[in-house]
Amino acid sequence: MTSTQTTPLRYLKGHGTENDFVIVPDAENDIDLPPALVARLCDRRAGLGGDGVLHVVRSAAHPEARAMAGEAEWFMDYRNADGTVAEMCGNGVRVFARYLEHAGHVTAGEVAVATRGGVKRVHLDKDGSVTVSMGRAVLPEEGVTVAVDGRSWPARNVNMGNPHAVAFVEDLAHAGTLYDEPPYQPATVYPDGVNIEFVVDRGPRHVAMRVHERGAAETRSCGTGACAVAVAAARRDGADPAETGAPATYTVDVLGGTLVITEHPDGEIEMTGPAVIVAEGTLEPSWLAQH
Repeated sequence: MTSTQTTPLRYLKGHGTENDFVIVPDAENDIDLPPALVARLCDRRAGLGGDGVLHVVRSAAHPEARAMAGEAEWFMDYRNADGTVAEMCGNGVRVFARYLEHAGHVTAGEVAVATRGGVKRVHLDKDGSVTVSMGRAVLPEEGVTVAVDGRSWPARNVNMGNPHAVAFVEDLAHAGTLYDEPPYQPATVYPDGVNIEFVVDRGPRHVAMRVHERGAAETRSCGTGACAVAVAAARRDGADPAETGAPATYTVDVLGGTLVITEHPDGEIEMTGPAVIVAEGTLEPSWLAQH
């Protein structure tokens, strides 16, 4: 790959329930995005600002996605705000699909997107919402205890292609500032870190959450986290679709809006929510070359 420091870097900005992303189109995987550059792009004061970077690459052009090229033309090479690589991002994949439509690569309807968490099926609705087939949740038996400011809660271990710890609390304020990752024990359960959700009930099949995202601190929304929360809530409520034979749909309020999560009896999970492109432009080589 060539360096982005010799030519202007084209970018777009988008968000899904205010989980916002810098989008870097790079069909042939020519752009080098080292962690330090990703972190600078996501810097909210000195850069563009974002919870992560959506690097848009043709699957056939990326070594991690070539095996999926037959199913999905485009690969979401997702990076956290600190530059680390992540398996999946539920809000990100909706914004990614919206970008593909914006750029004329796809039209409204069904779209397949390759991710490190597998191929995700996306439906671009004509009303502006986007529905993503998020795959099935894995629920490892081993959980953790999460602690904040002297309080502690058991957290359900849910994997949505990336790891989550879901804690049900009495008040979302009990999660604290979420500037830093809340401590959890035993740490060995999540050797690569974890996304931690704090959840309260709002009504029947209706919850609200705050989240500390691995590599990004608190974010306004987390799509895979909302799915993990819905799965954990369904198990807590005795509404496991595999046992009841009926879909379980939860409304999940996040700081940036609302997501609707449905888990089907076969285990497939669908997430519906908005995705918006808000700006596009270029970054000059002089800025890119700064350290």
